[in-house]
Amino acid sequence: MRRPAFYSRSPRTPSPAAEQAADEADAAASPDTAGAGGALQPPRARAGWQPGRKSFALLLVLCAALVTGGAVWWPRQGKAITQKDIDAAVLRTMQTATLPSPAARAADIIRPSVVRVVSYGPEKATPEAKTQKRGRNMAKGKPPEAPLDGAAPGEVERGVGTGVVIVDKGVILTNLHVVAGSEKIKVTFADGLEAVAVITGVQPENDLAVLQAQKIPDDLIPAAMRSTADLRPGDQVAAVGFPFGIGPSVSAGVVSGLKRSFRSPEGKQELGNLIQFDAAANPGNSGGPLINMDGEVLGIVTAILNPTQQRTFIGIGFAVPIENAASAAGSPPF
Repeated sequence: MRRPAFYSRSPRTPSPAAEQAADEADAAASPDTAGAGGALQPPRARAGWQPGRKSFALLLVLCAALVTGGAVWWPRQGKAITQKDIDAAVLRTMQTATLPSPAARAADIIRPSVVRVVSYGPEKATPEAKTQKRGRNMAKGKPPEAPLDGAAPGEVERGVGTGVVIVDKGVILTNLHVVAGSEKIKVTFADGLEAVAVITGVQPENDLAVLQAQKIPDDLIPAAMRSTADLRPGDQVAAVGFPFGIGPSVSAGVVSGLKRSFRSPEGKQELGNLIQFDAAANPGNSGGPLINMDGEVLGIVTAILNPTQQRTFIGIGFAVPIENAASAAGSPPF
């Protein structure tokens, strides 16, 4: 609601009776004001005087005095903040705030560099291929043996794996068994961009392949790689990938051993100098990064130990050290 403007009172013309009373009072107080012939003269108005201004000025002075007096006499309630108070506040925040886990922070760092790799071509009839097909169907809420979909006419999705970008021009590391024998390869970046990729290099002795994406995001971020020279059993690690096509998924664990060997279930190949870890990995994690808690790539997940035909994770996974993996791309980082 608007308040009316406050104005000083303007001078008013006195009534004849008031003028006569004022004149008589002035005459009584000052006899010298009588003019010739004894006639009374009205008092001379003072220049610049207006009724009400004194009252307003007096009100302002009174308010200023009250404010000044309150500032002087009102007791101060606050106190100076000391370093002890700051330390106590920080400690209380650390005790009550929920901080992200080391694995969560590491996954946030590596996530922009992780890609989903899908190979297309003649459908495989191997036990591993059938297991991956059942897993992908179940993840989509379909019957385990339902035919695969999502491929273009004439294409058959052979398998899903993972890759990691190591050069911002679209150079990707993955497992050779993920893309071997495929007629077409598609990669999906973290921002959702899909692109066709081609194989530019292979290292069969380490089950590694190098891909080049034909189209890349504008702000593609490559992963940072870390030497495994100082890696020790018990160090925390995380595996990031697309198990059965679901992801990106993160599982955390520790390094279980170094310089391990692994022979493929079919007995066709033996891999050596592997990192053994216990972070959960399943079909689809192949080709994904094994990272430390700083989000740096230590190796490429390549296999899980399957003593049975179920091909499920039992706590033993293997990764190719990043030194071998980077050399496959022709750029040893260390």
